[in-house]
Amino acid sequence: MFVYSVNKRQIKLIVIVIGLIIMCAILALLTRQSIETMKANEINLRATNSQERIAYLAQFGWSVLDEPAEVKEIIIPAEFDDVYTNYNKIQLEQGFDLTQYLNKRVKKWSYTVTNYPGYENKNCIRANLLILDGKVIGGDVCSVELDGFMHGFVAPTAINENQGTDNGT
Repeated sequence: MFVYSVNKRQIKLIVIVIGLIIMCAILALLTRQSIETMKANEINLRATNSQERIAYLAQFGWSVLDEPAEVKEIIIPAEFDDVYTNYNKIQLEQGFDLTQYLNKRVKKWSYTVTNYPGYENKNCIRANLLILDGKVIGGDVCSVELDGFMHGFVAPTAINENQGTDNGT
């Protein structure tokens, strides 16, 4: 016959180990749910056709005309001047980095935005997408007016908070 005795210290150790195992299981479950939530909230960068490009802009709340206002090929320069350096700052703020595409030929698709606050009935707001191999690598939303503006795809908070204001026009 085999007899084994357990003292209080061993019981505490067993309870602690079981508690740690349960906490690890809960943490693993929560982490898995977080990753799935993050994947669901990821921005889709596909832009191989017009529908995907329009859908990309819609992820940020922009409505655009179906036909692009302009399509052209551009070459990202091998060395940035002040203009490209400042433009890349906008790109970096939205998770892109054009320095990865130096000397690359990309397509620039420009769409007319129809729902920009304060400019709903004008054709002066453009959403520009820089596309390489069917994927968005950068872009902006801008006004083509002389005293215009430019920002990333997400509207600045001042615009979001003051929807319907005149914005100086």
